[in-house]
Amino acid sequence: MWGSTVCSLSLSLHFLFVFSYETMEPQEQAHGSDGDDCSVSGFDSAEKVIMKWDATASEEAREKMIFTDPQEVKLYLHAVDEIQRHVSSPGELESRASSAIQIAMARLEDEFRNILVSHSSPINSDSLMSSSSSSSHLEETDLLKRTGSSSSSGSATVRLPTGRGSYSRSTSSIREIELIPIDAVVYLSWIARRMVSAGYLRECIQVYGSVRKSAVDSSFRRLGIEKLSIGDVQRLNWEALEQKIRRWIRAAKVCVRVVFASEKLLCEHVFESVGAVNIHEACFMETVKGPAIQLFNFAEAISISRRSPEKLFKILDLHDALIELLPDIESVFDLKSSDSIRVQAAEILSRLAEAARGILSEFENAVLREPSRVPVPGGTIHPLTRYVMNYISLISEYRPTLVDLIMSKPSRNATDTNAPEMDFSEVENKGPLALHLIWIILILQFNLEGKSKYYRDAALSHLFVMNNVHYIVQKIKGSTELKEMIGDLYLRKLTGKFRQAATYYQRAAWVKVLYCLRDEGLRTKGSFASGVSRSALRERFKSFNALFEEVHRVQSQWLVPDSQLREELKISILEKLSPAYRSFLGRFRSHIESGKHPENYIKITVEELETEVLDLFEGLTATQQHQRRRSE
Repeated sequence: MWGSTVCSLSLSLHFLFVFSYETMEPQEQAHGSDGDDCSVSGFDSAEKVIMKWDATASEEAREKMIFTDPQEVKLYLHAVDEIQRHVSSPGELESRASSAIQIAMARLEDEFRNILVSHSSPINSDSLMSSSSSSSHLEETDLLKRTGSSSSSGSATVRLPTGRGSYSRSTSSIREIELIPIDAVVYLSWIARRMVSAGYLRECIQVYGSVRKSAVDSSFRRLGIEKLSIGDVQRLNWEALEQKIRRWIRAAKVCVRVVFASEKLLCEHVFESVGAVNIHEACFMETVKGPAIQLFNFAEAISISRRSPEKLFKILDLHDALIELLPDIESVFDLKSSDSIRVQAAEILSRLAEAARGILSEFENAVLREPSRVPVPGGTIHPLTRYVMNYISLISEYRPTLVDLIMSKPSRNATDTNAPEMDFSEVENKGPLALHLIWIILILQFNLEGKSKYYRDAALSHLFVMNNVHYIVQKIKGSTELKEMIGDLYLRKLTGKFRQAATYYQRAAWVKVLYCLRDEGLRTKGSFASGVSRSALRERFKSFNALFEEVHRVQSQWLVPDSQLREELKISILEKLSPAYRSFLGRFRSHIESGKHPENYIKITVEELETEVLDLFEGLTATQQHQRRRSE
């Protein structure tokens, strides 16, 4: 049975020889003798072997290790088994056997520790963490190639003495790897079996746990997982914390799916056949409980930290990572003794979800109450508008997660009379998340309307509203997810809002200019040729020139940042102003030109007027306007 397995691994003949020893029946190990003389003789021989390797009595025993020579391994384990059979013998033999067993157990403990230490290097993960863009699958695949020990057995299927099947096994996302070479695992299993049989279970677990925990800690350090208390995490500034969250997400997947899973498998193969109940569970928890708590304490600290809008997306990243890891956590920590780890992970997940909901609610309140009162120059896009729309665009990218987390629609605080009302009939059949996004846009508009009142110029106030609502519309159109959630009906309402603001702007800005181009107040009684008051006409031209010059001077400094909207607005102005001015000139130019100094009244042609209008909304200072005119 074992021959073909060992051949499949190309293990050395000496390992096969030791293997065959371990599977011999007790009668064969005792050479088939039932006589007392043979028994005593066998005991004497075994005792000599034990004493030969007593490190307290022999310098050679202190300098050499037994488990480097298969022949010595065979003899020593044979001797331990022989002595163990005489522990309950009557008389002097029992005393000698007890003394020899103590010496043998001390030696086996040293050998056990030495084998573990010799093969307990940390996982080499330098290249694993070098690229933040690597997928978790690639990270884990890469990690499979890197262990701290060198082993020729690779990932071949090996049937161990435990009868648990292959040593390296993979199930879905879990990637168990060979932490210790197969021959060393078998040696550890043989030693553990004898230590437990002799009553040295506690010592065995302690040695195993301390050495393997040290290896796990080293792997943690290479993965960038620091020993930080919850308080340490909460004292970090957000920029540093963001970097640590990104690193933690990548490292946590490797820790659960590779490091912890592989430690569990190693425990099973070393201890499951020793005879004691659940010893492999105890050894596994002795090894990984501390590191696992350390790992999850970081996520726990984030879940209970102070809430602020900038934390939402990293909290969602953590939530998604834990959701993805939860089945693996439940698989790796499926033992009764590891209930606390599973419970901690589930509680962190719940707190992260609650934190996300709380942050969204606090963000809505912050948008509603953003207090800045200084108008942005030129009526351009307010920083609040950019921030909020970029924020909800990011929210839409987390739609799959947030749809599950946001379960109730927004509601206005009954005591908050400054908040707008939301007509839910306008957004029927929308889910809670979509309603929250629409609510955020609504309160953003509400806040912007308030800010628009800080402009002294009514036209600029309307231009500000137009710019900002137009920006909102463009951001929605630019995101497929966001557009789908907001919906065409509400998008059309927003589009109507900024077009209405554009109309209000034109009325406020140009009505006085256009009013100068009317006929009323220019005519006197009599025929048309003599029915125009030249003085009134001159005053009308002077008023027009002054008003147009002032509008041009001021509005050239105003800004419409969207080029398409800017051109549409200019065209709309020209469609009203150019025909009116051309008609006015056509009707009354001759009256001015027939008098004195017509250049003092007709200062601009239709073409020049159109050129001047095309200068508007560029955000130019007076100096820049002058320089532009000189260059033209």
